[in-house]
Amino acid sequence: MPPSLRPTTPAMPRTLASPVPMGRSILRAIHSLLPSLERAAVWAPLIVGLGLGLWGITGPSAWTDEIVTLDVAHRSWPQLMELLGHVDAVHGLHYVLMYLVGQAVGVGEFTMRLPSAVAVAVAAAGLSWLGRLLGGPRLGLYAGLLLAVLPTASRYAQEARSFAFVMAVAVLATGALIKALSGHARWSAGYAVLIALLGWFNVMGLLLVAAHAVTVALRRPARRRVLIRLLSAQAAGIAAVIPLLVLGFSQRSAVGEAPPITATTPYNYLTWLLTPGQDTLPNALKLLLTLTALAAVALLIARRRKAPPLLLAVGVPWLAVPPLLLLGLSLDQPLFAYRYLLFCLPALALLLAAAATVLPWPKQLLLALLLTVPIAVSHLAIRQQDSRHWDTTAVLTTLQGRAASGDGVLFSGGRCDLIPSAYPEDFAHLPDLGTTRTAAERGTLDNQPADQALLDQRLARAPRVWHITCRHISSGSRQAAARTAASQEQALTRAGLSPGYHRSARDLEITLCQR
Repeated sequence: MPPSLRPTTPAMPRTLASPVPMGRSILRAIHSLLPSLERAAVWAPLIVGLGLGLWGITGPSAWTDEIVTLDVAHRSWPQLMELLGHVDAVHGLHYVLMYLVGQAVGVGEFTMRLPSAVAVAVAAAGLSWLGRLLGGPRLGLYAGLLLAVLPTASRYAQEARSFAFVMAVAVLATGALIKALSGHARWSAGYAVLIALLGWFNVMGLLLVAAHAVTVALRRPARRRVLIRLLSAQAAGIAAVIPLLVLGFSQRSAVGEAPPITATTPYNYLTWLLTPGQDTLPNALKLLLTLTALAAVALLIARRRKAPPLLLAVGVPWLAVPPLLLLGLSLDQPLFAYRYLLFCLPALALLLAAAATVLPWPKQLLLALLLTVPIAVSHLAIRQQDSRHWDTTAVLTTLQGRAASGDGVLFSGGRCDLIPSAYPEDFAHLPDLGTTRTAAERGTLDNQPADQALLDQRLARAPRVWHITCRHISSGSRQAAARTAASQEQALTRAGLSPGYHRSARDLEITLCQR
């Protein structure tokens, strides 16, 4: 047949005839997205963490420990130094920072909480960096975003205490450890500085060093000098904290009472990492959140060959070793306060993020959906005014609306009487009838109470008295507060003052006594 008469076969489209170019195109498209993913892994956790920290930051009422921070931030520099020589030196670095912030922009709930919000944002961005070191940009993005959206991170982003700073430094210290393990000698010095900073923000943060030691033992650095540098860095970091450890040990009698260890403590610890406080979620949602997290971590361990090789050696000791050590220490004296272990929260976020990366897309979506509802409900709960112990806002609003000229206030409950010094403008014309010398004047955290004769004399001249009784978490403090309240009620009765207006709020009672 002549060539011109031969039937012609239509040319197949290039994409169908040759799958190789199409595959290359997909790969090129994926690679073109990687810079965007890496940029998102850097900025998205930082922005989301800061945004959630600022959302409703002044809504929750300041609670017991924050009242102490506000009180200390109002003191003069000599008064602050005198305080740290007597008590609470273990929080000294945070107090100094809050004093400087107060001097720069004023003392208030927003200004005292804002540094914690920034610290949580830094922790989220730092965990994204750590995730990228361990497993690439997708793991970094997942880990940083998950830490940013966990309610417990937001809860402590809105608290004027040191725990968010400890968490941020713990993340950066773990990243420095990984860089040093990779043979980058200059990171060893930075690692030592971060360990020292960790201890100076809170000595409990040094429990992370034990977790890092387990990581180093599992990693087994091939070069001996890498191991020597790491051990030297850890020793130098701890040595820098020794003066604080010595001073803190001499002040150990001021350590607050922690709840005793029970069989449910490990479960409660894990639940607390996911949703702060035991009353922020209904039990059903709390159980769903906890079981989902446990299932994800179990799945990660089962598929550990698909996970980055160093991830489990970093995440598991970080999550487990500090609480186990604190449990052991608490057998002698109860010290197991969950907030001391906030720096372990990034480890849980890292492991959950790694679990998501080893799952196919449909199961990743299912994991996200199972976590979404409990996390959203918990976020709303922690931003309520009465979501903390002591609804101090209720005290302030009641007095602003009902107090009259000539009224006095009378507080019962340990450090409840620091509220006036934490909010001096609100109590400028409301004398504290139960105090003779303030905590700032004494260089302590406790006001000097008026003796019975002086209290009776003051009450006899007062036309109206606001009696404010604060309850406490620990049983010992509750009993002492109850005895003080009973004694004050007897004094009010002797002075001819009887209860009139009454308001109950979270962990406190507000009673107007008048003639």
